Amino acid sequence: MKKAIDIFDSTLRDGAQGEGISFSVEDKLNIASALDELGIGYIEAGNPGSNPKDLEFFQRAASLNLKHSTLVAFGSTRRKNSKAEEDNNVIAMMTANTRVVAIFGKCWDLHVTEILNAAPEENLAMITDTVEYFVKNGKEVIFDGEHFFDGYKANPDYALEALGAAVKGGASCLTLCDTNGGSFPFEIEAAVKTVTERFPGVTVGIHCHNDGGLGVANSIAAVNAGATQVQGTYLGFGERTGNANLSTIIANLQLKLGYRCIPEETMQFLTTTAMEIAEISNITLNNNEPFVGLSAFAHKAGMHADGVMKCSESFEHINPAAVGNERRFLVSEISGKTAILKKISKFAPDMDKNSPYIKEIIDQLKELEHKGYQFEGAEGSFRLLVQKILGNFTPSFDLVSYKVLDELPYDNNFSATTTIKVKVDGQLKVAAAEGDGPVNALDKALREALGTFYPSLSHIHLIDYKVRVMEPREATAAVVRVLITSTDGNSIWSTVGVSSDIIEASWLALVDSIEYKLNFKN
Repeated sequence: MKKAIDIFDSTLRDGAQGEGISFSVEDKLNIASALDELGIGYIEAGNPGSNPKDLEFFQRAASLNLKHSTLVAFGSTRRKNSKAEEDNNVIAMMTANTRVVAIFGKCWDLHVTEILNAAPEENLAMITDTVEYFVKNGKEVIFDGEHFFDGYKANPDYALEALGAAVKGGASCLTLCDTNGGSFPFEIEAAVKTVTERFPGVTVGIHCHNDGGLGVANSIAAVNAGATQVQGTYLGFGERTGNANLSTIIANLQLKLGYRCIPEETMQFLTTTAMEIAEISNITLNNNEPFVGLSAFAHKAGMHADGVMKCSESFEHINPAAVGNERRFLVSEISGKTAILKKISKFAPDMDKNSPYIKEIIDQLKELEHKGYQFEGAEGSFRLLVQKILGNFTPSFDLVSYKVLDELPYDNNFSATTTIKVKVDGQLKVAAAEGDGPVNALDKALREALGTFYPSLSHIHLIDYKVRVMEPREATAAVVRVLITSTDGNSIWSTVGVSSDIIEASWLALVDSIEYKLNFKN
């Protein structure tokens, strides 16, 4: 192993500035616990001087009993023409009662004169005074050099003076911030080398934004130049286009370059931590997310699938298990026999490549995909399809009829009503429900009808619903594909339905979702 890299996670502070992200105090506590379990070194949890929610977090965080992580309070240098001990922001940071604080200060003279309206010398004094105040009060200070790289390009002498002012005050770490996110790796590397040479006894960190799509690359370039602390957000979300993605950085640095970012034994939880943080943040984890995404190790082309099964490194850059992910073989009309067989082996292990069912399954896939179906993102429906072909499927219920009424205007907060008749083991059940739209009403009515027979359905709910128009030229008569993702709290599965009637397409996906639960998840 090469030297250790301190990982500084800012999901709870910089990540909270991302569009659509809003954490409750409970959310922040849960994310902090997840990051600690993974072994993240520093968790920047917020600015206690900016809002009561962050202050409440720090008060409650004392009960977390973190094993690996150190909480960090974030704030700015004192205001111009004032004293650090009298600055409200500084006072609020002290009340957070953290051992470590992160103080940001201006490194770009443009910001000093145009944004702060301060003299360059006053800005340097603001940095030194604030850092010195916290150090005298027993705090470890990480100085975030805001806009360092833009400042370094415009006026390198002043940018380095700003860092020197922090060192003079006693800062233990100088974090160089690409705040506007527009730098290139070669620029980052050159500047970091200069800083490490200028301040040899001080830790140098890197804080990159992703405005140029280079947040991860720039962070790794900084480490290559001597930085030993990396800041970012765990899934990359944050201000504008986001921050450097720590889940990607950690995997690259530790698995490929040999640095130690988190304990070796927790690397296998990289993916589950990503899923947990995405769920708490109320976002969908990007399927194409490197290392931790659902598609990170998914193979669709027959040649790729065949190659991976013969020699995994032929089409995979790491073993998926190293980050807690898994290899997936996608099923489609371009999948070969080998990929289909591998996919089926999870639930039909006795089938071999000479089975006549293989050809029937491939033929069915081709026919259905020609109609608009797509099974690579609907593995629940694929498994049901295979079991039907194998003769191993018995429907849990039969539809007699359903009727959906959509009305406008409405005054009861429900715009649709559904009545449904189903049979279970010959017993007729009729149910009705109101919903926020026809699909919601249909879903509720079906659950009402089946709940007496299958109580376990009360545990499942839909977590995603997507509609894709297959032939836009057909306008409102176009065939649509509906993809539904469901969960029972323990596992997640997706199902698909296709029709020129969006309600019927939704019904088909909904029925598969319920049949999957009743047949395979009990």
